[in-house]
Amino acid sequence: MTEIRLDAKTLRALAHPLRIRLLGLLRADGPATATGLAQRVGETSGTTSWHLRQLADHGLIEQDSDRGNKRERWWKAAYESTEVRIEDFRDDDDSAGALNAYLYEIASGNYRRMTTFLAEDWPHEWREAFTMSDQDVSLTPEELVALRTELHEVIAKYRRPERSGDETVIVQIQAFPRTRRSG
Repeated sequence: MTEIRLDAKTLRALAHPLRIRLLGLLRADGPATATGLAQRVGETSGTTSWHLRQLADHGLIEQDSDRGNKRERWWKAAYESTEVRIEDFRDDDDSAGALNAYLYEIASGNYRRMTTFLAEDWPHEWREAFTMSDQDVSLTPEELVALRTELHEVIAKYRRPERSGDETVIVQIQAFPRTRRSG
């Protein structure tokens, strides 16, 4: 699996809701044209084209040379997953707004995907397999890192080529300290 770790430059390139959405669609559904993406996100092809070029300029997507022609450009994601370490930006006041915008849009996208699933009529076996839970666990920062690592290893164990009967399953992991009550 290929992964990119966001730096200040790539973070600023991604700190736009439409760019995050376009990149997400290319990663989830594969190569597409600006026109095809525009129809899916409710924008003009000119707008999606411009944002796709911005993503390409920062190495986040690339042209799919196996598709298209001089008139029709196909784009694909340049990597499979994104890593952002908040600590990388702790002392970078210039990136604070971009970091907040990026994180907010990622959280909003996760919420939209979950509520879309809940609103759809899935077959019984998928409704029974679905999970949404939260649990409070007392941990140190080191234990949280170990938990995160183990969860990622479990997910990696289940990663395989798609087979008949499969659906793409979105696995969301959120683990963060709860704000302490005062007093």
